Amino acid sequence: MIKIGGIGFRFHPLFVLLMLLSVMTGRLAEMTALFFIVLLHELAHLRTALRFGWKIREVKLLPFGGVVETEEAGSVPVREEALVALAGPAYNLLLSLAAWGLGQTALIDRLWADDFARASALIALFNMLPVLPLDGGRLLQCWLSMRVPYHRALLWSVRISLVFSVLVSLGAIGPLFFGGLIHLNLLAIGLFLVASNWTYMRNLPFVFLRFLVRRSERSGIRIDEGALAQPIVVARQRQLSHVVRLLMKERYHLIYMMDQGKISRVVPEGQIIDGFLGSLTEGHADFRFFM
Repeated sequence: MIKIGGIGFRFHPLFVLLMLLSVMTGRLAEMTALFFIVLLHELAHLRTALRFGWKIREVKLLPFGGVVETEEAGSVPVREEALVALAGPAYNLLLSLAAWGLGQTALIDRLWADDFARASALIALFNMLPVLPLDGGRLLQCWLSMRVPYHRALLWSVRISLVFSVLVSLGAIGPLFFGGLIHLNLLAIGLFLVASNWTYMRNLPFVFLRFLVRRSERSGIRIDEGALAQPIVVARQRQLSHVVRLLMKERYHLIYMMDQGKISRVVPEGQIIDGFLGSLTEGHADFRFFM
């Protein structure tokens, strides 16, 4: 790991493997250019996240981009998440245009500029696929979280990501059935995305738990600032684990508990979250419910 300004930069093993393969196949120059494209892509994410005051743990560099690991996961506004996700592909497109323009003016070698511009544009486009942890997957999750409860947004986004990850892997081996060759780099990336999303799906209960803990911490702040409450209506006998799955990320909720068609209680969301987290601590809740 390399530390710059207190932030760790880590190379994912897949990146290191592709670098070694590039040396063995005599494509080190292309891989070096790819490294700088990916690094600048991730620095654009990092700069935007720091402007919003996010606390960054580390930056993990992948062959097609990277992952900014932050303390605020699940608790920042959707607008900030979307802008941070868009920053990387937008910067890649600017790099692509700049390289193409310099090549047209003959300030740099035109062939090299065209290759660099094409690679940067491809990185931007690939990252817009609706697959986690790509930027398109994060934007998909942001879009879903504005329309459905956050737990459902997490679940749907990882399921969609798995489908597209499999399609990427199949696309890599597709030429084999038409007399062509397997795209080993694309296959490695596709399999990595499948494994990554499968692991993410298995860890979904803990991702959602972190969201609940952060939300519980911020509930008091939202009340102090003033927030329009969106009601959630449930039967009084409903389990807390069911109620917390109905929370919308960008809304503050009051929970109306109904008993035989009448309102028996109105409870703020913070009380529901604290009750559920307390039941987990005491071992009364089955967290497998969130799978």
